[in-house]
Amino acid sequence: MLLDERESKALCDKLLGYVTADDAEVSVTSGVSSHLRFADNAFRTSGHREDTDVSVTVWIDKKKGSATGNELDAASLRGVVEQAEQLARVSPVDREYVPSLGPQNYRATKGFVEATANIALAPRAKAIGDVIAACEKENVVGAGFHHTRGSIVAGASRHGNFYFYRSSLASLSVTARTREGNGSGYFLRNHFDVSKLDTARVGRVALQKALQSRQPRALDPGSYTVILEPQAVADLLGLFSFRFDARMADEGRSPFSAAGGKTKVGQRIFDERLSVYSDPWNPELPGPPVAFGGIPARKFFLVKNGVLENLVYNRYWAQQKHAEPSPGPVNVIIEGGEPPTTQPAMIEATAKGLVVSRFWYIRPTDPRTAALTGLTRDGVWYVANGKVQFPVHNFRFNQSLLALLAPGNVELIGAPERVSRSESQGESAALFPAIKVKEFHFTSPSEAV
Repeated sequence: MLLDERESKALCDKLLGYVTADDAEVSVTSGVSSHLRFADNAFRTSGHREDTDVSVTVWIDKKKGSATGNELDAASLRGVVEQAEQLARVSPVDREYVPSLGPQNYRATKGFVEATANIALAPRAKAIGDVIAACEKENVVGAGFHHTRGSIVAGASRHGNFYFYRSSLASLSVTARTREGNGSGYFLRNHFDVSKLDTARVGRVALQKALQSRQPRALDPGSYTVILEPQAVADLLGLFSFRFDARMADEGRSPFSAAGGKTKVGQRIFDERLSVYSDPWNPELPGPPVAFGGIPARKFFLVKNGVLENLVYNRYWAQQKHAEPSPGPVNVIIEGGEPPTTQPAMIEATAKGLVVSRFWYIRPTDPRTAALTGLTRDGVWYVANGKVQFPVHNFRFNQSLLALLAPGNVELIGAPERVSRSESQGESAALFPAIKVKEFHFTSPSEAV
């Protein structure tokens, strides 16, 4: 069972009561999770896990020590604190130490649904059984992972701050492949409310992509007009918010660095229709009320109408630069101009180009241009004269995100949809649209399906 706010605060108070150090921060996390995995059109594993962890960080003469544990009896809690203090005494001075926060005001968010955290097993099995049955009907091999969790996070400081919040998540990913191995489809969606996770849609779209990607043709690599489905956008941009770090920009290590130790804040570096922001109270994507470092979260624009509006200052770097600490993004939303364009309309407006379903094995290559490399997977289609003509083989790509979203390269933008990176199984939930871009750079073919 998840701890409630009273139980969490009591644990935090108990940990702080054992502290003899000059300063301290403690946290308590409690979680319950379960999964149902299937492969080769059959259930494979089902599991359930519950755990509670505590963490203690202390400073003695500005020297830092941290320890964690998952035993909640008094002796074990005292032992975690003592271990953190022992480590602090033998550690070097923490040059980036700032005193822990005093009391803050946190506005509650609504990202927790009890039915998600404690999912009923019979409806889950029925929903996944229906996905398997659809694959069997089309003679396609299905595999996937249905995952749910509920969690609480609580934290407190020696200077009197305390916060508590709950969250939940349900996600389903399905990979469908033809038995001949010549077509593959993938679809992943998530929601904090399990009743709003459309498992039938996830299975249906993965199945359709598998059937529609059969017998791909070879196409030369090069620069193409590309329609990026929301999943492909999530795979590319899912970690982009972490690049808006003020320190990296000030030190010349960021795509937002400028000559002479300056930054690009105030410059239009993206298409003027694009805005990137965080909003903890978005009803479709509620985030935690606590941002990094314990700062209260708030709606926070990183990019507004293509202009770099803000960079994220943590408490230490804000102190160094005589700036205000930033709440930082607790979720990421990308919006374009109104009205949004549907994906069929994007296809109809394309004389020649490609539709990309998703990317995989993405790695950074140049932090100054936010350049990435990786592979397409599970469906690439050639478009000509406003219609999808045929599937094509996968590609490896090299692409700068700055160039991708630059003025003049973004042609059309869809409505934001709740998605997450393929590699995160729903944990990096965001609201991203489909985007049509004028040029996307594919460097070599890939034989993977």
